[in-house]
Amino acid sequence: MLDAVGPAEVFSLAGIGLRGRGYRLLVASPDGRSVRSDSGLRLEVDAALSDVDEPVDTLIVAGGFGFDTATTPELLDTIGLLARRARRVCSVCSGAFLLAAAGLLAGRSATTHWLMCGDLARRYPETTVEPDRIFVRDGDVYTSAGVTAGIDLALALVESDHGAETARAVAQALVVFLQRPGGQSQFSARLDHGVATGSPLRPVLDAITADPAADHSVPRLAERAHMSERHLGRLFGEQTGTTPARFVERVRVEAARDLLERSTLPVEGISQRTGFGSDETMRRAFLRVLGVAPADYRDRFRSAHPPQEVL
Repeated sequence: MLDAVGPAEVFSLAGIGLRGRGYRLLVASPDGRSVRSDSGLRLEVDAALSDVDEPVDTLIVAGGFGFDTATTPELLDTIGLLARRARRVCSVCSGAFLLAAAGLLAGRSATTHWLMCGDLARRYPETTVEPDRIFVRDGDVYTSAGVTAGIDLALALVESDHGAETARAVAQALVVFLQRPGGQSQFSARLDHGVATGSPLRPVLDAITADPAADHSVPRLAERAHMSERHLGRLFGEQTGTTPARFVERVRVEAARDLLERSTLPVEGISQRTGFGSDETMRRAFLRVLGVAPADYRDRFRSAHPPQEVL
């Protein structure tokens, strides 16, 4: 439900502030009937997709656990038709699978809920899946991560259309951040990599997460896994949706985040303890993964009563 109503709330509130110069919302389903969401709540709709014959500014395809069942040739044809008439096309969560099945993500970068990034990459190898992004823009196609990431995406669209002041007012009304702190990382690489126990990659991932500061260069990882560097990279792409270097970086960023939140250790000590080697290297990694510098992250998320030392 939140995949649909989250963005709708953003656009609705923006329209209030713009005094009639905002957005007109139209909710459509394949057959024009109301939709029962995963949570059991029912969403009323305005029209059937096939009856939408007016120009579309922004087409947003919401996700849901039943996206595979909902994927029919007729639905994909209609999405493709509407997309050709739209200024921009967006998806929230697993809605990316419908865009991909309709051929709209071929040759593009995209994201979806972290649980499904590996599946999206396997099904649609012509799409570059970015699993550590809240949302991705590639030309006039936007894809967002799971659930509340649709709100982040909608705020970015409002900012693009009407400026930062309007988007900031909407974010304040919704009591959310205009740009989510830590806005790039959508899941825990250490806890949620989802690789099966029997996979030859599992011991490699476990070694990285157990000791982020160790030598995790690609040659060293390949040596531990008893495989070539090329095969290691291929397995990482297939099973985690990312590269060995990016996985190691995310694990180290998460380890550093924990220490920034829960300890009084200086930044320099944290960068050494988590394998970055220098403050500048850690700062650049934080900006890439989280969109915020380590000191700013600590200011926002540090515990009110951190222990003096965390082992």
